[in-house]
Amino acid sequence: MAFRALLYRRPTEPSTIAVKFGSQIFAIRLRRHRRARRYTLRIHPSDREAILTMPPRGTIADARDFAQRHGGWIAARLGRLPKAAPFQHGVVIPLRGVLHKIVHRAGERGTVWTEIRDSGERILCVAGGPEYTDRRVHDFLKREARRDLQKASEAYAAQLGVKVKRISIRDQSSRWGSCTSAGSLSFSWRLILAPSYVLDYLAAHEVAHLVEMNHSARFWKVVGRICPQTERAKTWLDVHGNDLHRYGVEE
Repeated sequence: MAFRALLYRRPTEPSTIAVKFGSQIFAIRLRRHRRARRYTLRIHPSDREAILTMPPRGTIADARDFAQRHGGWIAARLGRLPKAAPFQHGVVIPLRGVLHKIVHRAGERGTVWTEIRDSGERILCVAGGPEYTDRRVHDFLKREARRDLQKASEAYAAQLGVKVKRISIRDQSSRWGSCTSAGSLSFSWRLILAPSYVLDYLAAHEVAHLVEMNHSARFWKVVGRICPQTERAKTWLDVHGNDLHRYGVEE
């Protein structure tokens, strides 16, 4: 077996460790990273858990000690997470920044669609058994996100004379989008929850990386040229972005 493989392979290593802070006990997920040089902690907002990254030669004992010493930080950060809003009947969620109430329509044909009641209330209708509501809403939002992001990305690419090779839709917790030099773009499906100008900005941002693979002044000049709403969108994300991670999450 290659030496590098020996460094990372831990067949009997636990995937989580427990940390106690006051009367609370937290399960901390462990992960190794070959480029890590120290132990680090971060909060995964949609999974609502703490993740401890270990260097290749790190030990479980040291990881446990590190997590325990930061028990107060873990408790505070998890405690500040916005209240979860699962995709279930009666829950109100944003779609392109507009609030919609999820309404289960038992016995009706179809999957998920939108309606406006006489009162002006917007609703997201979900057919089928109630046990499928969560999955059907997730699937609907991902399809809508892909459609909007594909359209926006291709439009911005045409303006800049570049080619988008592929678009992937994921649930990324640390960034809203990413770009490879080969032309592959990746976005968080949660952007469909934000106002449309925010989604458009992220599409412009990632497409602009096909011109400038950096965050230099030249890069921001490209973004600003094709997306006049850049500063407005960045401000919205700074203020409201973290809130998007509470949707589709169980209590």
